[in-house]
Amino acid sequence: MGKKLRQQRRGKGGNVFAKPSHRFKADVEFKPIKQGRFFGEVIEFIDNPMHTAPLMLIRYDDYKENILLAPEGIKIGDKIQEGTEASAGLGHVLQLGTIPEGMPVYNVELRAGDGGKFVRAAGNYATVVSHSGATTSVKLPSKKVIELDNRCRAQIGVVAGGGRTMQPIMKAGKSHYIMHATNRKWPVNRGVKSNPVDHPFGGKQHHKGFSSAISRNAPPGAKVGHIAARRTGRKKRG
Repeated sequence: MGKKLRQQRRGKGGNVFAKPSHRFKADVEFKPIKQGRFFGEVIEFIDNPMHTAPLMLIRYDDYKENILLAPEGIKIGDKIQEGTEASAGLGHVLQLGTIPEGMPVYNVELRAGDGGKFVRAAGNYATVVSHSGATTSVKLPSKKVIELDNRCRAQIGVVAGGGRTMQPIMKAGKSHYIMHATNRKWPVNRGVKSNPVDHPFGGKQHHKGFSSAISRNAPPGAKVGHIAARRTGRKKRG
């Protein structure tokens, strides 16, 4: 009997696939919504292994602190504004209803007060497209446009750390350490390279030999390939 498939082992859980808690240096989220305008100052940048972008430590006028994602171009000593009456500026936290159209934003909330869910990876940004009544249209990095409540908050700018994928890796050792930092399983072998007892695609001389479309209701041992594919075969030219 062969070993379990990768997704079966991962679904079972355990320390092999868990991400160690000590690598999460902070919970990056907005403070609760407050009326008015509040000021903070960037006092430090933090390198967190679990984030592709650098973090910035903000100290507010009341001496309370919070950690947020850093935008490109910000530096230590810069001022940050938050609140319902904050003005637009690099790294400022504003409600979508008050952000001008066409402005790049990141760390966007899905629901008002959830602390930020969208557009958090290094180099990414979304764009405020338009305002309509109580909602705002936001264009995500995937080009998809979604409607969000005007009370949802976002930061102004582009997430720092862009271009990190442009540098060539050159050797396998570097990939090892990149994956090790976030406890991701690597290397990942192809199914067609496996033995027949280890994978449904194995033992076919480096090709599957049959369609990889599989039902969504398939058992875990067979659920590999294109899950519930909408269509198969070559497209017909009109």
